[in-house]
Amino acid sequence: MTATAPAAARATHPSAELAAFAAGLRFEQIPPAVLRRTEDLLLDCLASILAGARTRPVQAIERYAVAMGPQSGPSEMLTARRGTSPVFAAMVNAAAAHVVEQDDVHNGSVFHPAAVVFPPVLALAQALGRSGKDLLTAAVAGYEVGIRIGEFLGRSHYKVFHTTGTAGTVAAAAAAGRLLGLDANVMLHAFGSAGTQAAGLWEFLRDAADSKQLHTAKAASSGLAAAWLAREGFTGAQRILEGPQGMAAGMSSDADPARLTDRLGERWALVETSFKYHASCRHTHPAADALQEAMRANGLRADDIERVVAHVHQGAIDVLGPVTDPRTVHQSKFSMGTVLALIARGGRAGLAEFDAALQDPAVAEFRDRVEMRLDADVDAAYPTRWIGKVTVHTRDGRELHARVDEPKGDPGNTLSRPEIEDKALSLGTYAGAATADEVRGLIQTVWGLERAERVSALLPSA
Repeated sequence: MTATAPAAARATHPSAELAAFAAGLRFEQIPPAVLRRTEDLLLDCLASILAGARTRPVQAIERYAVAMGPQSGPSEMLTARRGTSPVFAAMVNAAAAHVVEQDDVHNGSVFHPAAVVFPPVLALAQALGRSGKDLLTAAVAGYEVGIRIGEFLGRSHYKVFHTTGTAGTVAAAAAAGRLLGLDANVMLHAFGSAGTQAAGLWEFLRDAADSKQLHTAKAASSGLAAAWLAREGFTGAQRILEGPQGMAAGMSSDADPARLTDRLGERWALVETSFKYHASCRHTHPAADALQEAMRANGLRADDIERVVAHVHQGAIDVLGPVTDPRTVHQSKFSMGTVLALIARGGRAGLAEFDAALQDPAVAEFRDRVEMRLDADVDAAYPTRWIGKVTVHTRDGRELHARVDEPKGDPGNTLSRPEIEDKALSLGTYAGAATADEVRGLIQTVWGLERAERVSALLPSA
């Protein structure tokens, strides 16, 4: 019989309010538009998992899971087309979801929810025989919690910490805890155990290291573990978010506790999430779209361009600035110069383009003609709005300007369901991870998820 955690203090505080919301959320409370967007985001995530399945870092984490975990199990490791335990399925799928840089992002929190929310809820739903409605409800809880924590931790946090690894650990606990049916008191203990494990530092970008995949892998699996342990009576800090020695105290200088409970149950932050159109760090997308606009409006080719100034917010400089000479395909996705070179030379910055870019001297030559410059207006709008501004200097002496207020994929310029399906087909079949027919079947499964009485395997076994 499951033990009951000791009662939490009954005083109202932000961590407790957020935990109570996650525990109490019911399918019937979620507006249909939010549910449809959750399905869109799930499909986008599953396709990203398939696209990342055969990458070297993910394969390393998969081998670890195979060595340390069971040889079979109820939860689907999509990368290997085999079953394992929920915690290892969540770990590997989360690592794969984030590696090709095509998973979703919430602008205001600078957080990638899908990679850390869907893997644990899928793994648990399969293991526990839960319904599609249960999975969707749990995912919404994870998004709403994780986004608010990211907003709470603020810009100072993101300068050093990868929010998807930190806020993502608690988001995963909220999602898993909702699927496990934790009450508000036990959910708060899950938050405490998740928050004390939260980690993820940006230093890896300087070395082209693989840590970003570990961030999502650990966030998903540690959040799941925190929720499961809470169900078993394991206790956690009651004010892990805003307490005097909690996450904000150690990880932020501008935390705003009011953001944790901002219009809970009224503002559905999930629908504010953006889809990624380019296969690169989201900080590059606004400038990429602005360069596309400048070239289209002025009939430019790459050879017409002398240099490009990307006018950016400080967060872009903090994350992209260290990457001056990318040494891996993944690192090149954090190079503003590489992204704008691909846009200028071919009009696309997709998976295939990045695979070829590293060895292309023309890309390297254009990359060195791109400069990032802090722009006060762009920075003031960030992170709520990610404005794209470029100045293009042409070889014939012109100075051209372009601005994009909502990059492709943002809520006001979002992807339609046919566009999401096309993206899923492209990602899912990348590097032979799945056949087109398998991806089409996956699309139909996701669109019918609400009617599923039990979440079963999504793809045929290997």
